[in-house]
Amino acid sequence: MKRELIGASVALGGVLLSGTLWYWLVEKWSFVDSAYMTIITLSTVGFGEIKALDAQARIFTMVLILTGIVIFGYLVNRFTEAISQGYFKERLRFKQKRNVIDKLQNHYILCGFGRMGFHVARELHAENTPFIILEKGESELEKAEELGYLHLQGDATLDESLLEAKVETALAIIAALSSDADNLYTVISAKALNPNIRAIARANSEEAVKKLERGGADAVVSPYVTGGKRLAAAALRPQIMDFVDGILSGGERAFYLEEFLLPEDCPCRGQSLREAGLRARSGALVVAIRSPHTGLIPGPNGESILTAGDSLICMGTGEQLRTLNSILAPMKKSPRQPRK
Repeated sequence: MKRELIGASVALGGVLLSGTLWYWLVEKWSFVDSAYMTIITLSTVGFGEIKALDAQARIFTMVLILTGIVIFGYLVNRFTEAISQGYFKERLRFKQKRNVIDKLQNHYILCGFGRMGFHVARELHAENTPFIILEKGESELEKAEELGYLHLQGDATLDESLLEAKVETALAIIAALSSDADNLYTVISAKALNPNIRAIARANSEEAVKKLERGGADAVVSPYVTGGKRLAAAALRPQIMDFVDGILSGGERAFYLEEFLLPEDCPCRGQSLREAGLRARSGALVVAIRSPHTGLIPGPNGESILTAGDSLICMGTGEQLRTLNSILAPMKKSPRQPRK
């Protein structure tokens, strides 16, 4: 539609210029008279000829009138159709969305809005986490539009699409495409454009899990492996699974699990858990510590030392986790700060 409107406008301008140049250069009229004659001819207002025209000039004038009517009629038709179809409103909405995307910081990029991507988006939305969907399918994008999710049409395996989604300022990327190869390309591209981004990928097979990990994915989830384990756990330990589901998903929860990354300037750095007194000061429980040196430490005791680069996995109410975040300030969220 945009190309057609621009093309018709350029054609109308070309006819206007051609008529002006003809009367000016061929008929030897003044430039003002030439432009005036062209305009009243194309607008068919019927003011008559400014000066007498010979047969050749009248033939040209008739051709000018017919050409102008055809082009102007086409332009009016396209303009009317653009208004009736909401083209200008859609352009305004697109510009507004583009402004929102340009301002994205510390957001999540969800690649793929299929069956898995839909549930991922729903959880991110429930958590009030900023995210953008990158999808190339028209039907999927229409569904995202209906749900009010920020979305962008593009191929997640291409660098230009990731750059459009502001991958350089994103906190994490979730590759939930149906193809293992596409997920691998997405992870590799995202890591190349932003080495600090956290990459989570979907895998359909055990072999794909290993390749995605070698490709730079920080976490790989296989729906079949994870689903099988969850089914077995639900059968063997149903009450525990209900509790875990209750703190991991949904927007209306009493308790939450959050992860906090300890930076170099953390005031608790070098202290033990007992010395830091995080439980007494905030009410939140530190259920595990993930250290880059010793790995995951479940159920840490009071003598566990807090060091820069550790991730504290904590459980508590929203208010308790916000208090803990203020104690650990100046904290940088990993992967997000507790909700307000």
